[in-house]
Amino acid sequence: MLENVQPVKVMSFFEKICSIPHGSGNTKAISDYCVNFAESRGFWVRQDEMNNVVIVKEASEGYEQAPTLMIQGHLDMVCEKNGDVDFDFEKEGLRLQTKGDFVYAEGTTLGGDDGIAVACALAILDDDTIKHPRLEVIFTTEEEVGMEGALALDMSDLRGEYLINIDSEEEGKILTSCAGGMRSDIKFHMKPWAMDGICVKLTIRGLLGGHSGTEIDKRRANANVILGRALYELNKMVNFGVASVNGGAKDNAIPREAQAVICVPEDAVDTMHQMMTKFISDIRNEYKTSDPGLEIVVECTEAVRDFGVFSPDSFQRVLFVWFNAPNGIQSMSADLEGLVESSLNLGIISTVGDTVALRYSVRSSVKSLKWYISDKLEYLTEMMGGDYSFEGEYPEWEYKKDSSLRALASDVFESMYGKTPELEAIHAGLECGLFHEKKPELDMISIGPDIFDIHTPQERLSISSTQRTYAYLMKMLEQFPKYCK
Repeated sequence: MLENVQPVKVMSFFEKICSIPHGSGNTKAISDYCVNFAESRGFWVRQDEMNNVVIVKEASEGYEQAPTLMIQGHLDMVCEKNGDVDFDFEKEGLRLQTKGDFVYAEGTTLGGDDGIAVACALAILDDDTIKHPRLEVIFTTEEEVGMEGALALDMSDLRGEYLINIDSEEEGKILTSCAGGMRSDIKFHMKPWAMDGICVKLTIRGLLGGHSGTEIDKRRANANVILGRALYELNKMVNFGVASVNGGAKDNAIPREAQAVICVPEDAVDTMHQMMTKFISDIRNEYKTSDPGLEIVVECTEAVRDFGVFSPDSFQRVLFVWFNAPNGIQSMSADLEGLVESSLNLGIISTVGDTVALRYSVRSSVKSLKWYISDKLEYLTEMMGGDYSFEGEYPEWEYKKDSSLRALASDVFESMYGKTPELEAIHAGLECGLFHEKKPELDMISIGPDIFDIHTPQERLSISSTQRTYAYLMKMLEQFPKYCK
C-alpha cells in the first residue's frame, strides 16, 4: 500500500510495523522484529523483560567527538475500532489505506502514535549516508497503559546526554514539558438481587472521543459520564434494577460508547420513556457543537422474571460516586495561557461478576494537584464503602530553562521553513518525565508529524508532514555537533 509513498524508507518500515499486531500488552512480536532488525545489521541491541529495546549505532565519520543522542518512541498502540468492524487486534495486521495526503487504517486506529517514531528511527539506523552522532535508539512498551516500559527501563549503562522523543502529533511545535499522571481504580462489590419487569438496554453512542490529554480541552462528551447522568435522572422516579454497566476501552481515551442493561417494572415503562425523551433532548442540546452525532438508544427487549440485578443499596453507592466524582478539566495554568493544568477522565466502567469498576486517567503538570484529585476520588469511594487504588503513577517533565537541544531544533526549523516553531508545554503525559527522573541531566525535546484524531478509528497520518518531519530530524542530526558539545 505504501510502496511508492515518500519518504520511502520510513513508510516501508511503518507499513511493516502496521502488519505486526502491537497493541498494549501484545508487544513481544514487534519487539522481536526490532531486535532481529538490529542483529541483522550488526548493531549492539538489548531487549528486556518488558520488551523494551535499545539499539546503539556508533557515530558516523567526523562525529565521533559529539555527545551521544537518544532517539525514542514507543512500540505499543491504542486498539480502538468502530462497533461494526470485525477485526482482531491480537492477530491481524492493520488494513492500511491512503486518501489524498493521509494514511489511515480501515475502521480502526492507525497506531501512528507511535509507530511513526519507530519507523523514523529504523530508517535512520538503516541509512549509512546520514551524518549523525553516536545514537542510542530506545523503543519502550506499554506507554499507552501507564508508561510501564519506560518505568522499568534500565538506563544505567546508557551514555546519552540529549534525547529527541518522537511522540508528538503537531508539526511545527517543539514540546518542552508535559504533565504527570496516574491510573485511578474504583471498585464496588455488588450484592445480588432479583426482580420482574421489562429488560431494557440503554446505549450511548456516536461520540467523537479522543485523547484524554491532548483533547480534553475540546469539551467532548464522555459516554460513561452521560450514562451515569441518565441512570441518575431515571432513578428520580423509576425503581429500576441494574444488571450491568459497561463503557470505554482505554483509560486515556475519552469513551465514545457506553451501555447499561436494566430491568424496569412493567407499569413504569411509559414513565421511563417520558423521562428519557427529555433527557436525550437536553443532552443533545448540551453537546450539539462538540458531539453532533451523539445518540442515546432506549431498547426494550423482553419481559423477564427473577432477573438478576444489583441490590438497590449497592447500586446507589456506585451511582453516588459515579455521579459526584469530578471529570474533565479541573484547573488551567496561570502561567501558560491555554494550557490545561489538571484533569481526569472516566475512561472505563465495567461489570465483571459481582464487581463494578471505574477507571480514571488523572493528569497534572503540578504534582500536588495530581494527588489532590486522587485524594478526592479516594475519599468519595471509601465513604461509600468501595475500594480505591492507583497505579502507573508517572512524573511530570519540567521545563528546562537552558537547552542546547531546544536551540538546535528551533534554529534548524527556522532555517528550513522560514518561520519560528512554537515552543509548547502539553497536558498529555510523555515518557520524558520518567527519563528525566532516571537521568536528571538529560536535555530533551519532543517532536512529531501531524497526526489527527489519535486513539480513535478516525486516526490519520499526514504523508507530507511525515516527509518534512523526517527531513527536519536528519538536518538536526547533521547540525547536532555545532550546538550540543
